[in-house]
Amino acid sequence: MGGAVCKKEAKEEKRSAGREDSLTSADRIRRFTVKQFGYKVLSLARRGLKDVPDELWELLELEKLNLSLNSLKVLPPQLSLLSNLVVLNLWGNQVLSLANNQLSSLPASLSSLTRLRKLNLSHNHIAHIPGCVYNMKALVFLHLACNRLENLAENIQALVELQILIVEGNSLHSLPKALCCLTRLELLNLDFNDIKDVPQEMHQLSRLEKLACHPLDKGLHIVHNPLLKPVKEVLEGGLTALFNYLRAG
Repeated sequence: MGGAVCKKEAKEEKRSAGREDSLTSADRIRRFTVKQFGYKVLSLARRGLKDVPDELWELLELEKLNLSLNSLKVLPPQLSLLSNLVVLNLWGNQVLSLANNQLSSLPASLSSLTRLRKLNLSHNHIAHIPGCVYNMKALVFLHLACNRLENLAENIQALVELQILIVEGNSLHSLPKALCCLTRLELLNLDFNDIKDVPQEMHQLSRLEKLACHPLDKGLHIVHNPLLKPVKEVLEGGLTALFNYLRAG
């Protein structure tokens, strides 16, 4: 009896293996997708990926994609096919929109990701914000910490929906007046750069309610910079004191 059961189980396993072999690679990847808070989510984090599997571009239904902590150096232009994406996490790679990777740029075709609301490009090798990012006008969250940015282009004013902008740990020397057009900002993290002064128009960022210390706190993070007089001294009175000083100027 036991032998018969074992034979039956062996046949089932063989049939299952056959079904697995019949699946396309895209179908195998799709098995890892989950539904979270109403979104179709796929995480390929920490997979040691040097290239993105071509089959991924068939998953047009994806809304959140996590490619963080891999070894990606280049993002293929096919990423633009995932036009339903609202969140793209590239942290910790070597490319532009993958955090903790080694990205240094993004394909221009990503301009088509017009629904994207959250983009994490932190811990990469980005020296200039890629032009395609300025076309992602639905962005409310942009994370560019720990890259190689030396300036923010005037084009930053195109991202009018931004509520959170994180650029700490770069090499920014100054801030453009255009940054002050992003009046929806509730969290602006400029810490650990080389900023010595701020634009007079910064008082327009009225949704920044306080000087913030904890990385997750809303408000303005700026005190960890080599600020010069009188800004440094004025900040001792808090954000309200700074804004009053800038208005008076």
